[in-house]
Amino acid sequence: MNSRSEDIQLNFDEKGLIPVIAQDRETKDILMLAYASREAVACTQETGYAHYYSRSRKKIWKKGEESGNLQQVHEIRIDCDADALIYVVSQQCAACHTGHWTCFYRTISGKIIADRLFEPDKVYNKSNE
Repeated sequence: MNSRSEDIQLNFDEKGLIPVIAQDRETKDILMLAYASREAVACTQETGYAHYYSRSRKKIWKKGEESGNLQQVHEIRIDCDADALIYVVSQQCAACHTGHWTCFYRTISGKIIADRLFEPDKVYNKSNE
């Protein structure tokens, strides 16, 4: 990670967050959408691993800290308005807490279109469906 978030002024929302899309470097699959605070973006840049802000837990979390399914970040892209980011990542195992490769594993009609790579109740000790 060569650049810092100070290089371009990011436009965080009124809660101090910015949406982040995680995209697989090899497959180009969209893996997930999450939010990051200024500190989470800085942690991502410093460590080379994806950090986000959990709105439910109200804290920064490193993707994969519980499951081991880390996201190594190769590049951070910024949109034209500087109010959204893409983390281009190498994903270890599944991105979704449901055990699927991507959080976008089903169509609006409910058809499953992505593989489940692990059983969440075995990883998180609870069902995450």
